[in-house]
Amino acid sequence: MKIGVPKEIKNHEYRVGLLPGSALELIHHGHQVMVETGAGEGIGFIDEAYQQVGAEIVTSASAVFGEADLIVKVKEPLEKERALLRSGQTLFTYLHLAPDLAQTQDLIDSNAVCIAYETVTDAAGRLPLLAPMSEVAGRMSIQAGAMCLEKSHGGSGVLLGGVPGSPQAKVVILGGGVVGRNATMMAVGMGADVTVIDRSLDALRHIDECFGNRVQTLFSTQDTVHRFVLDADLVVGSVLIPGASAPKLISRAMIQAMRQGSVLVDVAIDQGGCSETSTATTHAEPTYLIDDVVHYCVANMPGAVARTSSLALNNATLPFVLELADKGIECALQDNGHLLNGLNVCHGKVTNASVAQAHDMAYHEGLTVL
Repeated sequence: MKIGVPKEIKNHEYRVGLLPGSALELIHHGHQVMVETGAGEGIGFIDEAYQQVGAEIVTSASAVFGEADLIVKVKEPLEKERALLRSGQTLFTYLHLAPDLAQTQDLIDSNAVCIAYETVTDAAGRLPLLAPMSEVAGRMSIQAGAMCLEKSHGGSGVLLGGVPGSPQAKVVILGGGVVGRNATMMAVGMGADVTVIDRSLDALRHIDECFGNRVQTLFSTQDTVHRFVLDADLVVGSVLIPGASAPKLISRAMIQAMRQGSVLVDVAIDQGGCSETSTATTHAEPTYLIDDVVHYCVANMPGAVARTSSLALNNATLPFVLELADKGIECALQDNGHLLNGLNVCHGKVTNASVAQAHDMAYHEGLTVL
């Protein structure tokens, strides 16, 4: 199979779909790998590193999309990339379609097979291709929040851990999944006063087992979210419904009632965000103010630490890329129900129920349209 890796073009996105080591593994399995020039250069993987393992370097994204059977990316394809997709081609990347009607329609129109990292599952019901980036984003959320709390960035001028004689910052984390656990670890490590709110008692028990009385865990109700968000210095939104739009846990009225200079880091922004005031931002302009509350809503947070993120992502995605290439797309999806769960759009049909519901479109089971 011919596998193509285009250079990411989202703002300040330096991650790459396949590293040279991953390309070598695919080539060892008898496949061809073509990489757009400069695809890994931003994180130190120059074209020569790919050529040394046998990959072909091509000069443009159109060359990659024009020849490759399987496109391996990191972020969702932007409009000009979607225009290059074609029937008979497979796209394997993060998609986050539920809040993005334009992308969903373009992928339908392309007639391509589109598999989303974020809805691939494993035997335990987890999301193994989302987890590495959730770990990164969770840890980064506290770093970003600490920066935004600085007065020069619009914050209230509060240090997360305080110092002797002054109080700690109050950090409220909405969601105790992978993002929430990693955010909790960083916030506890920086000495903050941390509260985690979730509807899953199992998630809260896991947080309690890891951190004990250093973290307050609370069952999520409207009253609990309202009271603790309003009293927080930093709120991290880390809620997730796989494949679906994020629930709006924070209303505009709650933002108005928060303290001046408090901070919201909405890690759920890829799925539309968990606040009514959340709008996706970029690394170039990561924040904005609404009612004197700093909003950090960067849609590709892990792109800021692109080398670490690419290594972590390749570790998780490579076995699935190998399976798709070795078996062929249709056979791989038929044989592996967890990979099939990643199928969001196929031959002009929506094959993810949450995406179909979000856009009021017809849902088709994946196996019926392959």
